[in-house]
Amino acid sequence: MPPRIPIRTNTLKQLRTRQLHLTERSLLTRPISTTRSARQILPFQSPQTCRCFSSNPILHKKKGRADREKEEAASESNEVEDPYDFSTLNTGIEKSLEKLKNDLSKLRTGGRFNPEVLENLRVHLVKDSKASERLGDLAQVLPKGGRSLMILVGEKDHVKHVISAIQGSKDLNLQPTVDAQNTAQLNVPIPPPTKESRDAALAAASKVGENANTGVRNARAAMQKKLRAIELKKAARPDDLKKAHKEMEKITEKGVGDVKKAVEAARKTMEQT
Repeated sequence: MPPRIPIRTNTLKQLRTRQLHLTERSLLTRPISTTRSARQILPFQSPQTCRCFSSNPILHKKKGRADREKEEAASESNEVEDPYDFSTLNTGIEKSLEKLKNDLSKLRTGGRFNPEVLENLRVHLVKDSKASERLGDLAQVLPKGGRSLMILVGEKDHVKHVISAIQGSKDLNLQPTVDAQNTAQLNVPIPPPTKESRDAALAAASKVGENANTGVRNARAAMQKKLRAIELKKAARPDDLKKAHKEMEKITEKGVGDVKKAVEAARKTMEQT
């Protein structure tokens, strides 16, 4: 009968070898556990699946007239609010009347020729050139006496160009001639006024008066806008605003009356000439 000790020793070796193989196999087949980070990685998304949000400003409702007036009134809040300050209105009317008198003085010749028409004539010193000079800057226009004018040209080289400019104007219908004693002087005979020329002057006076009335109305509109701004900001009492409106109408009516008087006086002088 064989000894028992060697048999037991071989059996123990086999058992140990089997346990080692099982341990290695379990280590190889065990899934590796990964530690999750605090920040979770999101899956990649293609541009087609991403939704882009619009950053366009919000569409506002169109502002009405009342809203615009309120904004204008708020922007002018730094100005002194005085409903009885009519300086802007008076200044506008005075400018219109001053321009009216100046324009009527050019027409008060009763349809006869006005020397300022010659002074405002354009003279071309270079042939086929767009550049031109004012005749009043090149020469001096003076009344000679009777129905004639005298033109004193500053430089003799400009005499020919001044004559061409006067003869080339179809509206003037004038024929200047060189003075026999002074080659730099031009004598311009003025034809007598006709019914057509007088009627044209009267029509021009009426048109000038209409332009002056437009200036007065524009001055009134500026004052009306100012009072409206004061009303929206409630910077004055309603009674004060009513009084200011009445005073504004009085000043405007006076300005229109002054324009009418000036035009009628000018037309009367033209008709009697």
